[in-house]
Amino acid sequence: MNILNQNISKQIYKEQILSVLVNKYSTMGPMWVKYQMEWLNGVYGSFKDHDKFMIIIYLVKKTLDFYSRNFTKLSFDQFYSKNMVEIERYTITEISKALKIPKETARRKILELEKMGAIRKLKKKTIIDRSRYYHSKPTDSIKRIARFLSILSEMSIDSKILPKKLSSAELEILIKDNFSYIWKLYYELQIPMMIDYKEVFKDLETFHIFGTCVVNQHLFAKKISTHYIERDTFLDSIYTTKMMQGINAMSISEITGIPRATAIRKLRQLVKKKNLTIDVKKHYRLSSQFVELLKPLQKNILIKLSDFSTKIFNLVRS
Repeated sequence: MNILNQNISKQIYKEQILSVLVNKYSTMGPMWVKYQMEWLNGVYGSFKDHDKFMIIIYLVKKTLDFYSRNFTKLSFDQFYSKNMVEIERYTITEISKALKIPKETARRKILELEKMGAIRKLKKKTIIDRSRYYHSKPTDSIKRIARFLSILSEMSIDSKILPKKLSSAELEILIKDNFSYIWKLYYELQIPMMIDYKEVFKDLETFHIFGTCVVNQHLFAKKISTHYIERDTFLDSIYTTKMMQGINAMSISEITGIPRATAIRKLRQLVKKKNLTIDVKKHYRLSSQFVELLKPLQKNILIKLSDFSTKIFNLVRS
């Protein structure tokens, strides 16, 4: 990047990207929620425990923050050249407060991570050892982000925010070349989002199950929409359309990896709280009342997503 060639007047602002996300939500919204749940499926698959993975990525983010503060940039290949990642010192209290996990629960889960060797001491260092738990490089996540941003760039052309569509291939290269910086941004998007939803649903397993119902109805609504629809109108169509298709407990369990018995128990709680409805075929759908309550939170998430997308678009243009 040549600082002398930077043109401040040509930078993109998050308010511009937010307007695209809101006004063309029928295209961007279903894609985002689908990719988000695919990421969450991978999160659950690592430990069969959302909180343990959140602890891991919180600690990794601390390391990415350290790299950023010290102007160190690692590519995807450099970051994954070794299974071990050195992390900064942490306390149980810090993790409890940061991730909204009860202190004793945080202590127990960290002890379990230490027992399995995922977190361990190596001489004077504290490290995360990725070889000690099910872990795959976030290749699919990078592809999903690149595809999402590519479509978003195309949607931004009409508003003259971007001069041309950015291809998924060039965005993948950008993400991999600037991995430590962009993944820091990605975790800054994901961690607060998970915490916000956890506060609403009390645990991430319940949100994961609810979110799968959200994805199902977003994708179905996208099929029957023939033109761009803005956010509020699209969300209203999700529960006002009589043909809207629900999803059963078995499918939710298979998609998420959460045991069927657990999924059924959580679904019953969601129905009891009127977050979901159930029909005679035992298909679950979103409750209109609860969707309305979630709209402010979802709007805040779109703001964070627009900020993340804007930073990457500006990196492309630099």
